[in-house]
Amino acid sequence: MNMTVAKNTVVTLDYNVTDPDGEVLDEGRDPLIYLHGGYDGIFPRIEEALHEKKVGETVVVKLQPDEAFGEYDADLVQIEARRNLPEGLEVGMALEGAPEGADDDEFVVYHVTDITNDQVMLDGNHPLAGNALVFTCTVTAVRPAGAEEIRHGHVHGDEDDEPTCH
Repeated sequence: MNMTVAKNTVVTLDYNVTDPDGEVLDEGRDPLIYLHGGYDGIFPRIEEALHEKKVGETVVVKLQPDEAFGEYDADLVQIEARRNLPEGLEVGMALEGAPEGADDDEFVVYHVTDITNDQVMLDGNHPLAGNALVFTCTVTAVRPAGAEEIRHGHVHGDEDDEPTCH
């Protein structure tokens, strides 16, 4: 049976992401698996394009920054004293932290972008923020979602490579 991508189906995609000039930004080494139907597991415009597709069908979706990872926000760049951060930091590492003036339950993932002798530059923007992106996605599998997956709003996996609910 060749299922169609529809609400409450679990969809597996082979994908890649390029910039508008065709430079590969994410080669999609691992398949993307998400619960279809407005559960925020994938960007809305991509989900819309995939609706009613079958296994083997491909879509190409061009997204502007505000439809993907957002505009670049210079306020999310911070310089911290190196002594206030953990040992062994390297450029490219990710740290969780709260932006200045944020509530206790707010946090941002900061990427270390530069390290000097006594300072570390942290960027809370997604690495692809501010970029227009082209997603090419091929549907490789579609299955009905389980009742628990629908209740929780995301895919539950019995394999190590799929997300699980905790």
